[in-house]
Formats: sequence, C-alpha cells, structure tokens
Amino acid sequence: MVDFLFSCSSRCVVSCCPLLSKLVTGVIMADSADFTPTVNSQSPGKEEQGGGEGGGGSEGDVKGGLTDAQRGVLERCVHALKHAKNDSQTLAALLLISRLCPASELDKPMLRRIFEAVGLNLPARLLVTAVRGDENSGLPPNELLSLGTALLAALSTEPDMASSPQLLATVPLLLGILVNGPVFTQQKQEAREQHQVGQSPDGEVQSANISNPDCNPASVAQSAEETESSKQKGDDGSEASRVSTSQENPPSSSLDAALAADCYLVLTAVCALPRGPEQLLSRGAISALCQAVELKQTLSHEKGLALLGLLLSGKNKDKAWSKHTPELLSLLVRLSKDFCESTDETRLGMCGQLAQFLPPAGVAAESEELKAVVGRLWEVLRPMVQAKLTPRHIGPILVLSACLLDLYGWEMAGPPKFCCLLVNRACVEVRMGLEELPGNDLTPEVQHTITGCYRIMEAAIEQACSPGVPQAAAPSQSSISTLSLQQSRQVLGVLEEAFSGLMYFLQQVEPSRYGDPFVFATFRSLCSWLAEETSCLKEEVTRLLPFLINYTRSHLQGGILEQSLADWMVKMSIGEDRGAWTGREALRYLLPALCHLSAEEGPRKVLLDVDTPALLVDFLSQSWTFLRGKTSAASTRDPSMETACSALLNFTVTEPERVRKDLCFRSLEVLLSEALPLLVNKPRLLVLTANCCTLGLMIGRLKEGGSVEAGQRRFLSSALRFLRSALDSSSSPGPVKVSLSWEDSWDDAAELWRLSLQALGGCAHAQPSITTLIREEGWLRHMLAMLHQCSALPDQLTQEALEEALCALAERCPVCKQEIGDMMTRSREGALSKMKKLKKSVVVK
Repeated sequence: MVDFLFSCSSRCVVSCCPLLSKLVTGVIMADSADFTPTVNSQSPGKEEQGGGEGGGGSEGDVKGGLTDAQRGVLERCVHALKHAKNDSQTLAALLLISRLCPASELDKPMLRRIFEAVGLNLPARLLVTAVRGDENSGLPPNELLSLGTALLAALSTEPDMASSPQLLATVPLLLGILVNGPVFTQQKQEAREQHQVGQSPDGEVQSANISNPDCNPASVAQSAEETESSKQKGDDGSEASRVSTSQENPPSSSLDAALAADCYLVLTAVCALPRGPEQLLSRGAISALCQAVELKQTLSHEKGLALLGLLLSGKNKDKAWSKHTPELLSLLVRLSKDFCESTDETRLGMCGQLAQFLPPAGVAAESEELKAVVGRLWEVLRPMVQAKLTPRHIGPILVLSACLLDLYGWEMAGPPKFCCLLVNRACVEVRMGLEELPGNDLTPEVQHTITGCYRIMEAAIEQACSPGVPQAAAPSQSSISTLSLQQSRQVLGVLEEAFSGLMYFLQQVEPSRYGDPFVFATFRSLCSWLAEETSCLKEEVTRLLPFLINYTRSHLQGGILEQSLADWMVKMSIGEDRGAWTGREALRYLLPALCHLSAEEGPRKVLLDVDTPALLVDFLSQSWTFLRGKTSAASTRDPSMETACSALLNFTVTEPERVRKDLCFRSLEVLLSEALPLLVNKPRLLVLTANCCTLGLMIGRLKEGGSVEAGQRRFLSSALRFLRSALDSSSSPGPVKVSLSWEDSWDDAAELWRLSLQALGGCAHAQPSITTLIREEGWLRHMLAMLHQCSALPDQLTQEALEEALCALAERCPVCKQEIGDMMTRSREGALSKMKKLKKSVVVK
C-alpha cells in the first residue's frame, strides 16, 4: 500500500516520495480505507478508517477502476492541487489523492496532470532552503532535504520532468549530498534545534515558512554552485583539506539511506534520457561519484558504481576519461585491489563490473599506475582462465581478458602457453555458441561473451599471422609474440576452426537479420581473419562471398536501420567503432579481403557475378562526397578509399572486357576526373591521389582510338602535373631525388607512381592523340630536361618505368620522337644517356 509517512516530531511534514513514486510505478495499490488525515506516529487501523474498500464508497458504476463518485472527487482534488495557494494545500491535495485512488487505477493522462500540477518549484525550493539553512522555514534541514529529494525522485520518473531545466539545475546539489551528506551551516542547525525546544507542535506546513515561493531555477543553480564551491575548498581553500576532513569523519555526514536512494534515483532517471549522460558529465557527476565511492558514502558502491558504469559506457567513455583521468584511475586502482583480494566466487561476479571501468585504448597508456593495474589483473585472471568453469562463469572472464588485450595487447598477458590457452578457450566458446545453436537464437549474455571472444581472436590473428620473431632475439618478451612454430600452428588451427564456425553461422543469416548488431560483430570478426588469411578455407570463403557482398551492399545503400548498430557498437566499445556510424563501415572491414580475393581467379568470378565493382564505385563515390566536405586541415589519409581503388585496379588489370562494357567503370571515370584535380592540391592525401591517378590511367589504356574527351583531358592534365611532382632535380648535376612532398609517402606511393607511368605509355598506345596533350602540358619537356641534367634516378625500377613511358611516346608520336632524339644527342653523361632501350626507339645516329 502507498504509505504516507508521518514524523513523530511536531514540526515534521508528510513525505511525498512513497505517494508519487508508487503512483508512477503502480507497484503498490492504495485504498482510501488505508489512510486517515491525522498526523500521528502510529499507522491507523482499519477500524478507524471509514469507507469501504473502494476508498470513496461503493456506490455508483465503476469506470476504469474508479467509481463515478471517486472520479468526481479526484477531479476536485486535481483542481485543488493546481490552484493551491501554498505548500500546505499542495501536500494536503496529494494526501487526499493517495487516500482516494489505488495507484493502478490512475491512467497515464491523470498521472501526468498530477505531476504537472505539483511541478518542480516545490522540491527545488525545499532543497535550496535546506542547503542555505533558512531559519524561517519552520522545518529542520534534514526534513526539507528528505521531502525535496523524495518529490524529485517521484517526479523524475516522468521523462519530461527529468529533462526539465529546473530538475537538471538540482543535479549539483544532489551530487554534493551524495559526496558530503547533508551540508548545512552548523551554527544555524544548532540555533534551530535550540529554538525548537519547548515549542508546541504545529503540524501545518506554511509555504512562507518552507522557503521563498518565488524561488526559480536560477536560484537553485546559484545555490548549487555555492554548494559545489564549498565542497571543493576546505578552510584553507584547498581541495585536499575537504577530502581529509571527510575521510577523518565519514559518519558525520549522516547520509540517510532513503535520502541517498532518492538522489541516485533522480540521477539515474536523468542518465536514462537521450542526452542524459552528457547532462550529468557537464555537471561534475564523474568527480562527485568517484569521490563518494572513495569516501565509502551511503549506497556509493551499490548505486554509485552502477551509475558510473552507465556514464562510462558508450560514446562518453573517451570524454570522461580524457577529462577525469586522475579520479577514474584512482577508482580503478581501488576496484582492482578489491578484485584481487576477493575470493574466487566474488571475483566471478566482479569481472563484468571491472571491465566497465577500464580506460579506452590509448588513454593513459603511458601511465605506470595503469600498467601495474593491468599486470595485477592478469596475474589473477591466469588461474581463472586455466580453471574448469561453466560457460556462464568463463564468459565474464573472457570479456575482461579481451578488454585488457585492448589496452596493451599480448605484452602483459603472460607466457606463450597461457596465451595459447586463452585463444583456445575463446575459440571453443565461439564454436559452442555458433555451431551448436538451437534455432539460431542467442541470449544477450551469450552474445556479449562471444563478442569478447571475437576480440581475443582478432588480437591473436594480428600476432600469429605476422612475421615471427626468433625467441633469441627478444628474450625480454614472454607473450604470444614469442610463440614457437608449433604453437603458432596450433593457434592458427583453432582459429581456423572457429572462423569456420563463423562462416557457418553467417550462411544461415537471412536478409531480415542484416540489421542485427550481433550479425555485424560476427561479420566484422570474420573480415579481420580474411584481411590476413585468405588461403585457408578457400572453398568456404568463396561460397560465402555472395552473402558478404549483399550484406555490405544493404548497409551501403541504407537498406537497414543503422542507428541500432551504431548504439550497440558504442556500447560494446569496439575500437574505432565509437565514432559516428555510416553505411560505409561494413564495407570498410571487408575491403582488405576484397583486395586479396579480386586478384584470384576463382573468387574474382564470384565477385563479378554479384556486381562487386559497382559496389566499390558506389563506396568511392560516397566516401569522396564526405571527404570533399571536409576542410583541408581536417583531411586525413583514408586507407579504405585507397584499398577500394586497389581492388578496382585488380579488376581493371585482369578483366579488361568487363571494364570496357560495365557502365560502373564509366561512372568511375567521371568520379576520378572530378576528384583528381582537387586531390593533387592535398599533400596529406598523396597516397589516395596516387591510387586515383593509377586507376584512371589504367582504365584509359583500355580505350580504343578516338579524340580525348573533356573529362579525360581534365584528368590527364592533373595526372601529368601530379606525376612530374614526384622527382626533384634541383640537386643537378647529381642524382635525382624524391621531392620533399613525396618523401614521407614514397614507400607507399612509389609502386603506384611506376604503374602510372606504365599506364601512361599504354594510354599513348591506345589513343595517340593523348601525346599532343602530353607535349602541351610540358610533361615531356620537363622529364627530358631533368634526365639530361641529372646523373641518375633514385633506383633502377624508377628508371625502367620512366623509360617505358618515353618509349611509348616515341613510338606513337613523331614529334615526341624527334624531341627525345634531340635531347639524347646532347646528353652524353646524364641519366638519359643510360636508357639503352630508349636509344633504340629513337635510333640516334
């Protein structure tokens, strides 16, 4: 039953939290027969309470759970509530409503009317009056706080109320209460107690005596700031003074459990709002909650840690850790110490909680304190991983292990034998979950465990598929990086079996489940395997390609709801997936595998059957639109666009007839002719520029005769300007050097530059009219002058590529041949004189 609680003190007021909160939840029903309007410390018995079980008489027809008589009285009570002239009338109207109606019989519109009638001014005034220690309130500050927080807790169950500026303005006050307990001016409290001695009881609560009725959110915020300021500085103005005082006398706060519960209820309601976590973060929730836990305040471990866990999950984790690193690191040290000192059974329950409080990868990575924490956690986890545990118990352990791997990889995990065991256990859990799955239905807990196992598998792939490091060469290392050949084969073997299970699972996925976040996690993990290893399970991979392409196409074309995936990936805290989600993400993960598979005949035929080139062109188009909208300063290298160009280049080289006929390659030419003139002016995107230049020239060499179109002319002009910028001849007569703008990217762009030169020669063979443009752009004159002045090129491969392009020009253009011959006649010692094949082409006498 809804209980209106009365204090024994003559100055006590009715606590309204049980009424409002239980009206909202409808958990406990209130009968009018259960209450009497008497302020008494004893709960009234039924013999004192008139009326039948209906609480308002049994006459009249029942409509919606209330009789006509009850409904009429309820309307009058709501009217009285809305037009109350003081706080006493407001509380009285609430009391009558609680006596009249069971909570379960009040519909949502009526509850909403009651909430709106009560409003937030009353609880806000109560909190401000309590904190300021107003002597004219007529009530002890403790009672005012209790009543104010109780009302706020009840009202916060309504989302519109929880998001109102008035309620948000009270957040700093509530946080201050949770950290320091009820903070009042001690002198005022003592004076109040002395003043109350000997006074006659007076049960009525007057509005003017509670607080200023003109109190507004601004005053609440001001009071909150004053309170926060008082919390942050001790008598000497230092924060340390305040902390030490609280630590010396933690019980002096006298924080009542009910009061603390109400505060946490309000904060949790705010956190549940769409922008709730940001609202709490901006109001100092992280620091306050960390301090409450540090001081072991009432309910700080039961509810404070849970609220902190919510604030540290999802997209706010990076922001919180970057802003509050010392506080959160101190909290992590405390929690990890509790974890390490707990019994085995307790640790199993703490794994999931502890994972929430680990920092995101890259934050505080150099902290010796964090490294020490991770080291201690691994020491405790090793015997737990080695123990015989049920799937329900091993799951949280594997998830925590995955989180630790996200921080420092295998460096601190342990000896190679343990690392192999960890990978093996993760693979076993994956196979058990995916291959023996009845009805393809996974519980959220199992999905969470398998997702953690995926991360362990991905970390193992990165190490196991990388070039081995001899153990003798790295004696200080003790992790998976020092696996023996036999151990590496064992790891790859269990990984192969696990990824076979992933492919089996994905084969069963229907298009209706493409929006399932767990399907995406499985897809993502498989892509990490395919990016490193496409030779294993070749037949299974080839059979799965239609699904992989159709799945990525559905995402890219916006055929499924993306927000659910974005929210889930943020919640899972999967590396870069905390950023903004777009439909391109799915294909980004598959691109490295497509780059490998498009170079192999069997998989390439399947990829062509499902129109993969068109998908890649669509991806490039969307990515270019996004990139073009960025400022030059914000433009950074995009490996996914580079990889997409590489895959398309494979198709262009191996499937010339398809390129000539497929309309998507015409669209690609248009895109490249638009993009390249802009990219050549973005030095940070030089590798992408080289990819676009090479791809466009490779397509151009497949054309047959005809004049140069406007778009092609624009592209070739930019390509020639880009290619000539790679080499610097300013050091002549010495050797040619790679230009400064290319130097940092030369390792990645050199091969593309050489391919572009070969393709340029192919374009000259296919369309001789291009040679005129090459001459007009000054490219030929520039290259000949450079080769004449300098003694050598950077390397033999560069010389061969440039010589091939010049030979093609000499063969297809008599004017070019004459210019080259004249320059070679004058160059007897320069780099040009070393090109023997070119000499034969121009027949120098």
